Amino acid sequence: MNALAVRLVCGLLFSVLVLGAIVKPPDSFSQGLGMLLPATMLLGVALKGPRRSIIPKRRASATAAPKVGEPPRP
Repeated sequence: MNALAVRLVCGLLFSVLVLGAIVKPPDSFSQGLGMLLPATMLLGVALKGPRRSIIPKRRASATAAPKVGEPPRP
């Protein structure tokens, strides 16, 4: 899915969650905390965008050591 579409959908879901909490507040403190985790995750994705990978991929270098079983390069 396009990154812009993901950010838009997450922002929309966050706003619906906040409006729902304003219209009908949670009954207890633990219920409010339970709503806080998904709201922060949605807000984080809406602001930063989706992450492709946490660990960056390493590019193969031309001076890399030869693999096992290959003859050495001249």
